[in-house]
Amino acid sequence: MSEQAVLEGIISIEAALRAHSRPIHRILIRRGEHDRDLGQLARLAEREQIPVERVSPDEIDAQAQGKTHGGVIALVGDRRFVPLDELIAGNAAPLIVMLDGVEDPFNFGQAVRAFYAAGADGLVVRPRNWMSAAGVVARSSAGASEWMPTAVAETTQSAADFLRGRGLKIAVADKERAVPLYKADLRGGLFVVIGGEKRGITRSFADAADIRLSIPYGRRFDQSLGTTAASAVIAFELMRQRLNTDK
Repeated sequence: MSEQAVLEGIISIEAALRAHSRPIHRILIRRGEHDRDLGQLARLAEREQIPVERVSPDEIDAQAQGKTHGGVIALVGDRRFVPLDELIAGNAAPLIVMLDGVEDPFNFGQAVRAFYAAGADGLVVRPRNWMSAAGVVARSSAGASEWMPTAVAETTQSAADFLRGRGLKIAVADKERAVPLYKADLRGGLFVVIGGEKRGITRSFADAADIRLSIPYGRRFDQSLGTTAASAVIAFELMRQRLNTDK
């Protein structure tokens, strides 16, 4: 059996089950729990021929990372990724996102949640071991990280080169020579790169982007928004523009 991760809670586990985003080895439900939603989850798992076991509360707590599991965890395998070209296949104006240098798994999950809810078509990540953080990412994204089609690229630049070669423009969140978010035209095929709060995006990559975006503030404030807040603002402005075809 491959290395295992733990998903916690009904929302995360159901997303992985329905999206077929990773192999699920076993689902453990706390003995004595008879919640209707847990029952539906168990029936869904059994239809997928995934073992469901009733276990002691101690066994659940020993494998869970937190206390918000609601009495159910799943022992799962590696996330299934798709080729980069599959993210844009058959889509005239795909919206692809990369969160570059976002190291905190909770912030990463929250950002994915915003972009998925706003209609992003795919996510690009760098190679890394995502197993240890899988539960936090899935839980903080409310399952969106399992639903979002995801591809791996060795570097941000390699992903940008590939997608630019297929007609997408490259957009970054930046302060230098940037266009205010609400004045930029963000329709059409777009690859949006959001940097982490500590490492951010390299200056050379930002300078080569087709669109550099800044988020206008309502008052004087010299600090940047956090990754999750900035992601949500940008994600829903992208959605607004793409829904408004008369702009």
